[in-house]
Amino acid sequence: MARILVTSALPYINGVKHLGNLAGSMLPADVYARFMRLQGHEVLAICATDEHGAPAELAAAAVGQDVQTYCDEQHDIQQSIGDQFGLSWDYFGRTSSARNAEMTQRFAITLEKNGLIAEVVEQQIYSIDDGRFLPDRYVEGICPDCGFEKARGDQCDNCGRLLDPIELIEPYSTVSGSRNLQVRDTRHLQLRQTVIEERVRAWVDDSDGWPKFAKSIACKWLNEGLRDRTITRDLKWGVPVTKDGVLREGFEDKVFYVWFDAPIGYISATREWAESTGRDWECWWRTDKGAEDVRYVQFMGKDNVAFHTVSFPATLLGSEEPWKTVDALKAFNWLTWYGGKFSTSNKRGVFMDQALELLPADYWRWYLTAYGPENSDAQFTWDHFQISVNKDLADVLGNFVNRILKFGASRFDGVTPAGGKPGEAEAWLAREVETRLQAIASHYEAMEFRKAAAQTRALWAAGNEYLTKVEPWAHFRTDKDRAALGVRVGINLVRLCAIVAQPIIPEAAGKIFKALELKARHPWPRGTAAELLAALGPGHGFGPVEILFAKVEDDQISAWVERFGGAPEP
Repeated sequence: MARILVTSALPYINGVKHLGNLAGSMLPADVYARFMRLQGHEVLAICATDEHGAPAELAAAAVGQDVQTYCDEQHDIQQSIGDQFGLSWDYFGRTSSARNAEMTQRFAITLEKNGLIAEVVEQQIYSIDDGRFLPDRYVEGICPDCGFEKARGDQCDNCGRLLDPIELIEPYSTVSGSRNLQVRDTRHLQLRQTVIEERVRAWVDDSDGWPKFAKSIACKWLNEGLRDRTITRDLKWGVPVTKDGVLREGFEDKVFYVWFDAPIGYISATREWAESTGRDWECWWRTDKGAEDVRYVQFMGKDNVAFHTVSFPATLLGSEEPWKTVDALKAFNWLTWYGGKFSTSNKRGVFMDQALELLPADYWRWYLTAYGPENSDAQFTWDHFQISVNKDLADVLGNFVNRILKFGASRFDGVTPAGGKPGEAEAWLAREVETRLQAIASHYEAMEFRKAAAQTRALWAAGNEYLTKVEPWAHFRTDKDRAALGVRVGINLVRLCAIVAQPIIPEAAGKIFKALELKARHPWPRGTAAELLAALGPGHGFGPVEILFAKVEDDQISAWVERFGGAPEP
């Protein structure tokens, strides 16, 4: 049994997350954690809301709330929606917690003692009309690299380049829209990434567990040369900047930059989990306390990779303390909405709460896993969603499960029948089962989720093909033993189909287990295919299953297009 620490990029607090956020980090992290638990491993899955920074202030102001009240409400909303989507975090914390403030301040003090934090005077945009300095997210303008007209002061969402607000062309305040801006001097703390660059580079070079996509992003940053990065901001909302236990002189109106404190939230949330459960947290995060045996796996969208492969490692490595660093980093591309980006700020696309109003979570979990943005950007369209879930979930899995359980319940009184000897059809099925189970497990272990879903679908399809081969309904009156064999093997295959469905569509799997009069959760199947296809012997009770997946109809799609936008494909 391995010990596996799983973290997802932290969802930002400024409103309910859209399907792209779900597909790019939280859902695959959950699917992976669920699979590893089924394998018998000890898994700790940690997430939290990312609550500091300028966007939280802006979002709170937009709804007329103070930022603390806004974050309190939004954290509860996001946690509730995550629960409804079946996101099985062991702990869902908050970066605004007292524990995270303590940990962030502690790291800053340690880094400064190690010569990696410097106090500097730098130039920042000041809004005369707003009467304040404008942190990066409070400034927008034209990207100097690609010409994108709504680049933010910290990053261009179009080309991905990290920016400083003073680099923007024709900048304006996102608070008031004012262009009456000046560049003024302000004091800040910088993390001296240039000093630790070679150590970070060596760490990246030694990281063998990362998919090529993630590693290429890290190497691109390193090859361009790291820059010292400012880790404080002129804001009220955030972790206070302290020294020797009191507010640092000259920094009373400043806080730590959200990208400095947010990743530390993984550690802080683990501490809070441990404190709430009476467990030990250091054995997960400190290599001198047992964490050298932990496999740490991170999940995130591609725009978060650089911070997790450079800035956060620089914090951990620069502390000179035995912190656990990531072993495998799985990065995802973007789920696009009819050729454009999903956007929280622009309310573009379908959001998690809205998705649950339309259909149960398993529809979305399946689609976003089986057709998600794993190896390239993936475009969401209503037509593709409808075709995919109808075929995979209703026509393949739902049809197979319903056919065999309904027939078996009506003809064999809801009891697995005895009789019949396995033949050519059962030998074929055993080969299919062995091949598919090995492939599914292998793909999950490699974090190849689309491939794992494809092999899961193939096992479901094998069920329909098996029933076509054996046709128990055609032999019930003429060769009851032959019909009994087909039903018994078919029901055992239903059990296997539910087991392999658990990581992606846990609610549907639970319905199948209930129909089979089995406990709600089953470990990953072990044993030979022949043994697995005979696990439920004669005399085991079962009943028909409720409809697992109703088909998505054309009139539903028409209504959703009208509500959310998008257009049917020609």
